[in-house]
Formats: sequence, structure tokens, C-alpha cells
Amino acid sequence: MAYTTIDDGSEYFTTLLYTGDANDNRNLTNDANAGDFKPDWLWLKERSSTSSHQMVDSIRGTTPAFLVDSGGAEDDDANRVQAFQTNGFQVGTASTVNQNTITMVAWQWKCNGGTATATVSESGNNPAATVQANTDAGFSIVTYTGTGAVGTVPHGLGAAPDLIHLKKRTGEGWVSYWNVLGITGEDGFLGLNSNGAFADSAGEWNDTVPTSSVFTVGTQDRVNTNDGVYMAYCFKSIQGYSKIGSYVGNGQTNGAHIYTGFKPAFLLIKGTAGSNNREWFVFDGTRDPTNPFAKYVKAEANDAEASSVFGDLLSNGFKVRSDGASYNSSGETFVYMAFAEHPFVSSKGAPVTAR
Repeated sequence: MAYTTIDDGSEYFTTLLYTGDANDNRNLTNDANAGDFKPDWLWLKERSSTSSHQMVDSIRGTTPAFLVDSGGAEDDDANRVQAFQTNGFQVGTASTVNQNTITMVAWQWKCNGGTATATVSESGNNPAATVQANTDAGFSIVTYTGTGAVGTVPHGLGAAPDLIHLKKRTGEGWVSYWNVLGITGEDGFLGLNSNGAFADSAGEWNDTVPTSSVFTVGTQDRVNTNDGVYMAYCFKSIQGYSKIGSYVGNGQTNGAHIYTGFKPAFLLIKGTAGSNNREWFVFDGTRDPTNPFAKYVKAEANDAEASSVFGDLLSNGFKVRSDGASYNSSGETFVYMAFAEHPFVSSKGAPVTAR
């Protein structure tokens, strides 16, 4: 069996940097190594200014966007993202994505080209759902309509998800399920719009671990009100391409080496301790192509990009080189979501070296 089936992470994930020019119908083109890349999940953030994070997907379409740092309802703006294109996307004149001279970052994931792979009707307490899935990339986008009673939602991954980012379209904060060491995921959640600790709450997942086909939603408004419409972004770690995991801080500049099996192109990290408020840090190898990497934005805040040395991106993972409590508090569990630039070992069994 090959080490990985994905030799170039840009087949399914890519980062684009651009500078706003305030022009309408502006086409932004990716230069992913693996070829044409039409995004299905698009996350944009101003780097040099303070607009909220903008998140759109190919199930809802381009007009509605979640403001990642907000627990409010999605925002409609036809002048923001205007189209998903064969090799990128089009933006309009909205200042949140195309303000003149403002630098931007766009993180993009490919799923199934906007085409649903399954539509499931409501059955008893189980919500009606539509699923767009890419099992090769371990990623699915799910929309469902709540029933208000404990039920199950299909995710389409063919294996139990390691991570689910979930949001009600008309309000309520983000809810994230994590299946990693140091967290009993079905017992609680983290929220992308909050710097709070892992919340020990049984109501979101009904104390039930996802299966290879479904995840369970409880009766909390955040995940399942009668006729409430929800979006879930589900991920399963894929060897050589993606990793949902955790590490324990040691409080030293010689911090942990976290093995992912690839050189990360994208890294989302958060501490989980109950006594601390830990931010969500978003790093990528495009804004920081050389070590040590330091440029970050915070998912739960609209702050402009800032810089603080975190560590090194390596051919097989990342190395923490900060003793800062936000990244490396001694004894604290930190969760991460990572996607590859390239695998540590190719599908042909050859080691791939870092830049």
C-alpha cells in the first residue's frame, strides 16, 4: 500500500495572497501546482486591516458568508464573492474582500465541485440533509435542517470524522467536535468564534461518538433546533495530506516536534485549558515561506495580521520554538488542523525534502 495517494497537497488545498483594488468582477487565479483548483470552501481574511473573516461554500452559494469571528447569522453580500471559477474565484467591490491597497489571504479547499453526493430525507428524528463529500481528501460539506430532537446526520466521509466545524445559519456560535488525544470530543466542543476553553457539554453531540456514516446531534440550539438550518464542515485525517491532532506544551523554546507526515501548508492551532483564554491561531506557508514561521491571524477576532515566532515548518510536521503560553503552556493540550504542501514520503515511496 502506498504511503499516500496525494503527492501534491495543492490538488485539494491552496492559499492565495492578493491586494485589493476595489474593481468589480475581479478574477483571482490560483497557481496550485496540481493544476486547476475550483474552491468549494473559501475562507478570506484581510491581513492589513480589520474586517471579519469571510467564509463561503459551494452548497450555500457565493452570496451568504459566515463571519468566522462572530456567533451571529450569516451575512449576505452579492458584491463580496461573485463566483467560484475553474481556477480560483471572482470578487466584487465589497471592502471586506477587495478594499483598495489592503492585503488579503484566501484559504481554499476543494470538495466535490459543488455537486452533492447524497441527499437524505427527514426520517423520524433524523434531519433532512444534503452532503457534498470528497473521500479522497477526507472532506465533506453538509447542510441539514434540525428537528429539535436527538438524531443523526450523514457526513459522507466513509470513516468517522476527526473534526467537525458546525454553524447555524441564522445565529448561535460555532461548535467544533475534535477527536484527538487529550479531549473526549463527544463530551463537548470548542467554538471558532471564541477563545474559551473546551466546553464540557453533553447537549451538542448527545455523548455519542460519530460513526463511519453519521454524527449525532443533541437538542442544543447550536446544533439542532426545529427547522433550523445548519452547515457542517467535516474532516478525516488523510495520510500525507491532512492531520487533525493535538500536542502537549512544555513551556520551553525547545518545544514539541509534532509529526504530521507532511510539510504543512496550513495550520490552525488552539489551546484547550479550562483556566485560560486561548486564541485560534492561523498560520500558512505562503505568508511565511521560510522558518521560523510567525505571521498569524486569529480566527475568533477581526484583528489584522500580526507576528510572533511560533516555530518551524518541517518536511514531516512542525516544531514549536516559542515558550509563549498561547502556543506552548506547560502541560496544556493544544489541538491543530493541518493540510499539506507535500507529503514526507511520496506515493512512490521516495522521501520529499522541505524547501
